[in-house]
Amino acid sequence: MNVEQALAFVREHGMVLTAARGPVPRLSEVIAGEPIKGSWWAHPKGRDIFAIFRELADSPDILVCRFVDGKVTLVHRRLWPALVRLADRYDPARLAQVHEEHTAKGRHETREVPFPQWVPADVLDEAKQLGADQALAMLGPAASTKGT
Repeated sequence: MNVEQALAFVREHGMVLTAARGPVPRLSEVIAGEPIKGSWWAHPKGRDIFAIFRELADSPDILVCRFVDGKVTLVHRRLWPALVRLADRYDPARLAQVHEEHTAKGRHETREVPFPQWVPADVLDEAKQLGADQALAMLGPAASTKGT
């Protein structure tokens, strides 16, 4: 799987987990082409998985957050209005945009942009047009994850 295919997969499903188990697909296993036992880092395609995750995180159409059960979640832009419409039902920390960076010294650092600071104006406008039931339907099974 390449980055374009991974982006298409996220767009199709709307929301995926990077590696954790949950009510939405696990992208690491889709990239690997098989179930992964243990850490995806140890998988033979671990470097490919990492490279694709980094490219997706840089996409303007992908929100990286911890929406599903506090686990790293990739949300395609087509679902952002639904998240915004239902934001009052969720812990704001779940809606913060997460940036994972590797420093020159090799350290892994996480930086978050609080909700709604990362939300574009056009998404705010779209969210105002959605009814709650419509937004819930768009989010599907992820709408009822822990922390609501």
